[in-house]
Amino acid sequence: MFCTSCGASISDGSKFCPSCGSVLASRQAAAQSSAFTPAPVPIGAVGRTMDYATWGTRAIGYLVDTLLVAPVMLILYFALSGVIGLLAGVGGRNTAGAFCCFFIVLFPLATLAVGLYNRVYLIASRGYSIGQGVVKIMVVDANGALLTQGTALIRLLAQAAMGLVPFLPLLDLLWPLWDDRRQTLHDKAVGCYVINNPQVA
Repeated sequence: MFCTSCGASISDGSKFCPSCGSVLASRQAAAQSSAFTPAPVPIGAVGRTMDYATWGTRAIGYLVDTLLVAPVMLILYFALSGVIGLLAGVGGRNTAGAFCCFFIVLFPLATLAVGLYNRVYLIASRGYSIGQGVVKIMVVDANGALLTQGTALIRLLAQAAMGLVPFLPLLDLLWPLWDDRRQTLHDKAVGCYVINNPQVA
C-alpha cells in the first residue's frame, strides 16, 4: 500500500502516512469496500433451478398424447390391410405374409406421424405438446429456452426407436421416477427437461 500524497510505502491498516502525515482512512475504506465487492458474473454462469414436472403429471400428458396416436393407427391399419389384400391377390400368400411384418412397426409409424406435428412443431414453437398443454408442463433445454425443431425431432426419433425394443418404452416412461432431474431416456438423448409451465397460472 502506498500513500496517495507522497508515494511512500505504508503498512496495511495505517490511518496516517508516516512520511507526510496524510490521512489514509478514506483510502483504506475504499480498499476494503472494493475487496468485498463481488466480481460481475457472466450471464448464463449462474446455476439455473428448474421446477421439474412430477412423474404423475408427465404420465398423464403422455397418455393424452398417446390417445392421439390411436386414430392414426386405425388409418394406417386399414391402409395396410388394403395393400395386403391386393398383394394376396397378385403375389400370393407368401408376399402378403411378408408384408404383414410391417404391422410390427405400426405403432412407431403412427407415433412419428402424430409426433411430427404434436411433439416437434408444437414443442419447438410453443414449448409443449397437446397432452403437455393439458397438464401445464413444457419442454426446455438446459438454458430454459425452447427446443429447436431439429432437437425436438431427434428427441421424437429416439423415443420412436425405443418402441422397437421390447420393454424399453416402459423403462423410458418409468425412468423419471428415480432420476434426479426427472428426465426420460429420450430427454437425456438431447439434454432437455420437462418443467411445470410458468406461462400458465
